[in-house]
Amino acid sequence: MGSVRRGKGRMMVKMRKVPIINWVLRALFLALFASFLLDMDALLDHLSAHFLGSIEGRTITGEWHIVLLNVLLFSAFLIPLSFRKRFDWRSSGLVVAFFISLFVEMYGLSFTVLFASRLFGGTGPEGLYTVLSVHLLGVDFLFTAPMVYGSLLMLIGTVFVVLGWVTLYQGVKKEGLVTKGPYSVSRHPQYLGFILVIAGWLVGWPTLLNCIFSTVLIVFYIRVCRKEEGEMTVSFPEYRTYRDRTPFLI
Repeated sequence: MGSVRRGKGRMMVKMRKVPIINWVLRALFLALFASFLLDMDALLDHLSAHFLGSIEGRTITGEWHIVLLNVLLFSAFLIPLSFRKRFDWRSSGLVVAFFISLFVEMYGLSFTVLFASRLFGGTGPEGLYTVLSVHLLGVDFLFTAPMVYGSLLMLIGTVFVVLGWVTLYQGVKKEGLVTKGPYSVSRHPQYLGFILVIAGWLVGWPTLLNCIFSTVLIVFYIRVCRKEEGEMTVSFPEYRTYRDRTPFLI
């Protein structure tokens, strides 16, 4: 991003100087996303199995204790966000709705998968290659390579959320505007973490419903970030300087 100045009949563009650490993080993220495309056969099989409903035979159904546990666990991500100076509680309802629909479909009733299976006859890859199997709470969880990749995105996102929360919680009592730690490389590290968690679920469970809901939620959170920045600029005049030297997400 940059700002434009007009001067003596010509336009001069002032570019923002991006810190070195941000370039390093961007390179790491680029490498991570690029690695996802290395095994295209596994990726395409994974996507078609979910979209066409042939994953139906591998879905976990009726495990409502798993649904409840996951909804409670991932809804706890809202607690760190509530420590921000500006927090839109309407967004929390959207997040909870996302998690409820996601986990009901994954471990309760697979509405989208069942619908796709009936519509397309379950056509697609006969079987998906499982790279990891985990037995937990009486349930066998089978992971394909894209599911493991999605779990990695979720883990990285969780780290951003936790680090952002700890830094904000410690700093908000001492100073009005927190710009240290993860906030020195991202103006919205917690929201960045949330987006990575959502993206991880989308990669691991790419059904039609999840694609729609994930896209809506990510766009919504970007808009929340923009709204918060306008409010922070009013509350903290020094926020403009911080905004000019710190990237939006990464």
